Amino acid sequence: MALAAAFPKTLPILAGFLFLGLTYGVYMNVLGFAFWYPMLMSAAIFAGSMEFVAGNLLLGAFDPLQAFLLTLMINARHLFYGISMLEPYGKSRFRPYLVFGMCDETFSINCSAEIPADVDPNWLYLFVTVLNQLYWFTGATLGGIFGSFLHFDTKGLEFVMTAMFVVIFLDQWDKDHSHAPALLGLALSALCLILFGAERFIIPSMLAILTVLTLLRAPLEMKARADA
Repeated sequence: MALAAAFPKTLPILAGFLFLGLTYGVYMNVLGFAFWYPMLMSAAIFAGSMEFVAGNLLLGAFDPLQAFLLTLMINARHLFYGISMLEPYGKSRFRPYLVFGMCDETFSINCSAEIPADVDPNWLYLFVTVLNQLYWFTGATLGGIFGSFLHFDTKGLEFVMTAMFVVIFLDQWDKDHSHAPALLGLALSALCLILFGAERFIIPSMLAILTVLTLLRAPLEMKARADA
């Protein structure tokens, strides 16, 4: 039951991850790596942006401190995801894997999933996480295997990720009775984009959203109950 409930929720991720994973596998092939590099990295790292960067790190001089700091900067947003998922994941027996596999897309689904009464939330969270990683793993592996045979311009293919997040956002907007949190998130992100620029606005945006939503949690929950 949990798998049947989880699979439809991950269909937008399936489309995005297969294309992006394929691009990643082709990219690693172009850098000169055998197919098992993207295959193993997608299984052991599972951090899309960092996996692209890791290809260049492997070709450079060995510098673990630089790799650590770069990874921290690129994936610092997951610290905020983790805070908001402490309660849902807190008592799950699958917690170690759920923490490891919590990418942007998995967080987007699990934090707002409508869970049927006959489905164990822990199993739903697990299957969403497993399916999303499987999509990425499959795409990366196929890209690594067939990369040398593919000759096409992949410029702009990364827009698949943006389109996928738009679909997830619209789906949540359609399901939620109160749009106040979404509107606050958009407004704060736009403000931080203006203040900090496109290269540095993500972390300030998340800090601002976390702070404002925490302060307004009680009135927002009351409004949501009233709207429902």
